[in-house]
Amino acid sequence: MENFRLLISLFLLCLIIACGTLGYYHFEDMEMFESFYMTLITISTVGFGEIKPLSPAGRVLTIFIIISGISLLTYTLGQIATVFIEGELRKILGRKKLERTISKLKNHFIICGYGRIGETIARELLENNMPMVIIEQDQEMIEHLDASGFLYLAKDATNEDALLAAGLMRAKGLVTAVSSDADNVFIALTARGINPDIFILSRASDPANESKLLRAGASRVVSPYVIGGRRMAEILHKPTVVDFIDQAMMSSQLGLRMEEAVIGTNSALVGLSLIDSRIRQNFGVIVVAIKQATGKMVFNPSADQVLNNGDVIVVIGKRDDLRRLTKVLR
Repeated sequence: MENFRLLISLFLLCLIIACGTLGYYHFEDMEMFESFYMTLITISTVGFGEIKPLSPAGRVLTIFIIISGISLLTYTLGQIATVFIEGELRKILGRKKLERTISKLKNHFIICGYGRIGETIARELLENNMPMVIIEQDQEMIEHLDASGFLYLAKDATNEDALLAAGLMRAKGLVTAVSSDADNVFIALTARGINPDIFILSRASDPANESKLLRAGASRVVSPYVIGGRRMAEILHKPTVVDFIDQAMMSSQLGLRMEEAVIGTNSALVGLSLIDSRIRQNFGVIVVAIKQATGKMVFNPSADQVLNNGDVIVVIGKRDDLRRLTKVLR
């Protein structure tokens, strides 16, 4: 609305200047530039005086320019000030509100870097309704973040203060996805020093740096180029398997998802075998693996596999069925 008013006032101001210039040119026989100059010094009230004595018609024109032009100029300058001041004020208040929201986050994820990898991770977390905050210092990326609506901090992720401001002590996990492996190592090292218990997932552009990231404190390291290469190779020699995974896991047509859920202490399924738990019959999902509390992974568990407190079951099923199962497991 303010911008519309500003455009209207600018248009009217230009119209007054044009009318004044043509009026002096017509009634006072001034040159076009002199007419323009006379109009401007009249509107601006600089007090330079008349270029030459005016006729009665010229004086009437001058009175009109003074009354309308000065009022319109004052209004236009006020609108310009309003647009800039309110815009800056809105930006400041928006940042304050954003920071207050971030300060209340718990069990969220912190994504360091909003490049191609960081953006993909953020959108996947958003799709699964998982809270997150992004740390990014590149101005171009910040403009994208403003448009996307993600919670973010315009800070340097290698800075300890930025990690603390993002709620590192309350976070569930941290993702280091900046383009530089050296920065990822530094972020992992800093985060691990602040919060020894946090899960840290790091990106490695160079597979040779995976061991360095692990030594720096990363819980898991992913090399996108290695994964991408393996994926392309799998398409070449087992395309049907890849097609099935794509349709089952990534396509919305089948509505299938692969999820994991932890069996809670008070779950009614604790102590039951898979066949007695009736997970398949009651929820329509397939249990493909169980990660026991000891860390042992049981693939394709048998019907007599006992479910224990702290076990993590990996299942395939529809979203609604998985949600119902998760509630029972907890």
